[in-house]
Amino acid sequence: MFSLSLLLLCVPLVSSTPHMHKHYVRAVDTAPLSGQYDSVNVGRYSLLNNLWGENGAASGSQTSQITSMKGSTIAWKTNWTWTGGNGVKSFANIQLNTGINQQLSTISNMPSNTGAVVADVAYDLFTSDTPGGSNVNEIMIWLANVNSGPIAAQYNAAGQAVPISKNISIEGHKWNLYSGSNGYNQVYSFLLTSGTVKSFQGDIYPFLSHLIDNEGMRSSQYLTTAQAGTEATSGTAKFTTSAYSLTIN
Repeated sequence: MFSLSLLLLCVPLVSSTPHMHKHYVRAVDTAPLSGQYDSVNVGRYSLLNNLWGENGAASGSQTSQITSMKGSTIAWKTNWTWTGGNGVKSFANIQLNTGINQQLSTISNMPSNTGAVVADVAYDLFTSDTPGGSNVNEIMIWLANVNSGPIAAQYNAAGQAVPISKNISIEGHKWNLYSGSNGYNQVYSFLLTSGTVKSFQGDIYPFLSHLIDNEGMRSSQYLTTAQAGTEATSGTAKFTTSAYSLTIN
């Protein structure tokens, strides 16, 4: 389950009914991460601080930490203050390490859930022609967008990105699709046509299926990275994820 908010949310209750699977709290490293590429592993996941753009800031810092782990559900938070510069400073995220490097054609679904979302939040997936190889495509699924914008091949006179496809229905929501290069690989970004996703429970694999069926992305490619987190550009915020899970089947 993936539950995100600037406020702490309620973690779902765990049933203790006999003959049901119990979700045990796992002992985890809850020390704050503050280094540019600090990370910590727990179960199937890694928490990555990932301050990849911090050199573009006039000043600032960011810390991230895991707060708990129950079964396959992880809770974490990140705090940042950034000033100066127009670019993204960081992408603190939880990375899935289990089920990665499968060909897209062998994946049937990727179930995930979200709760309340108030931030710039996205799933971030990468594909390659070989297991663990160089990135060919980046696929972003934006659940919320605060004063930001996607990479695109075309922009209008007002400087706004122009979508390559509009009003795509996936998992009960309408999305516009943008496509462009970041100088290293192709980037596909699904953005909501309006508003934010305040509660999501579904499968993220249909986004990949749409690209295979409509944009020529090859199903023989491998899914090499599956992350979810928040991009920070400027300002001060505390971002809390009370419950997150992602599975590749």
